[in-house]
Amino acid sequence: MAPSESSVVAEYAKSNRSTCKKCSEAIQSKTLRLGLITKDKSRGFDVTKWHHLTCFTVPSSHSSIDKITGFSSLKSGDQEALTKLFTEQEDNSAEASKKTKGIQNEEQDAEERDSKKTKLSTSDVKAAININFSVSDVKSTYKDATLLPKWKAFQTVIFLERDDGLEDSSKIAAFDFDGCLAKTAVNRVGPDAWSLMYPSIPDKLQSLYNNGYKLVIFTNESNIDRWKNSRQKAVDSKIGRLNQFIEEVKVPIQVFIACGTGKSGKAGKKGKSGKAGTEEDDPFRKPKPGMWQLMEKHFNSGLTIDMDESFYVGDAAGRESDHSDADIKFAEANGLKFYVPEEYFAA
Repeated sequence: MAPSESSVVAEYAKSNRSTCKKCSEAIQSKTLRLGLITKDKSRGFDVTKWHHLTCFTVPSSHSSIDKITGFSSLKSGDQEALTKLFTEQEDNSAEASKKTKGIQNEEQDAEERDSKKTKLSTSDVKAAININFSVSDVKSTYKDATLLPKWKAFQTVIFLERDDGLEDSSKIAAFDFDGCLAKTAVNRVGPDAWSLMYPSIPDKLQSLYNNGYKLVIFTNESNIDRWKNSRQKAVDSKIGRLNQFIEEVKVPIQVFIACGTGKSGKAGKKGKSGKAGTEEDDPFRKPKPGMWQLMEKHFNSGLTIDMDESFYVGDAAGRESDHSDADIKFAEANGLKFYVPEEYFAA
C-alpha cells in the first residue's frame, strides 16, 4: 500500500500516558513531543504517532520548519532544538528526497482529488488562499500600533492565540463578534462601548466549552487599517472590547481579527466610470476563508476538524436588513453549518 500524506505537530505532553513509537519509552508530562499524523484510509480517521525529539525522523515532505503545526507556541529553546534537528536531517535526506519526490507528488495529487470529492467547503475559494505562514512573521505590533499582552499579528490579522484555559479541539464553535455576540455602534469607540447581544450568551458558550468545543471568534475590523492617524485607538478599542467580553462570559476563546480592507460580501461601489472598484480583497477578510484556514492549519495543534460537529454563527446573512452577506459566505466557503444569532441564542 502506498504511504499516506503526513503532517507534523509539536506540543507539550499533557500527561505521562503517551509512548514514543521509536524507543517505546514514556513521554513525560510537559515535555516536548513530536507527532507524525497520517491518514488511516481503511478506518477513515487520522493516526498520530508520538516521539521524543531525539527519536523523531523528519519526513522528507517536511523539510521546512514552518510546516510544523504548533511550532510558534513552543519555548524559544525548543524552537532552536527543533530547527537544528530539521537542518541536520534535511542534509542527510536530501538525496533520498530527490528519488522519491516524483512518487510523492503523484500520491499527493491522488489524495487531493479524493479530498475534493468529499470536502464540504468550496474548493475553488479555498484554492485561491495561499498562506505562507512563518513564525518570523508573527509580531507583537500591528504596523505602528502596539498590541496588548497575549495578542499578536500576522500579515493583516491580529489574533489571540492562547487564552488561559484554551484547549484545541476537533469541534469548533465559531462566531462573529459585532452584532452577534456584542452590541456595538459605529459612532461609539472605546473598550467599554459594547454590551451583550443576548442574555443567554454566557450560558450557551459555557455549555459548548464544557462539551469539548473550542470557541473561536472571527471578526472583520477594517478601521484598524483605515484609521492611519488613529490606528492605536482603533486597535485598543477592538481588542479592549474582546478582552472585556471574554472576561464577562468566563470561558477561554481564540480570536482572529481581519484588519485589511476590501469587499465584504456585496458588490463593491461603482466609481465615476460606472465600473465596480478594483480594490483587491484581503485574503483574511470575511467572506474569504483565510482566517479559518489560518486557525485550522497553524493554530489547532494539527487536529482534524469535525465538520459535522463544527459550525459558525454570524449576523451578516445577506437578508434585506443585513449590511452584507459576509458571514454566510464565510461559512459556505469553509463548509460550515451556519446560524444567525437570533436563531442560535434564542431563549
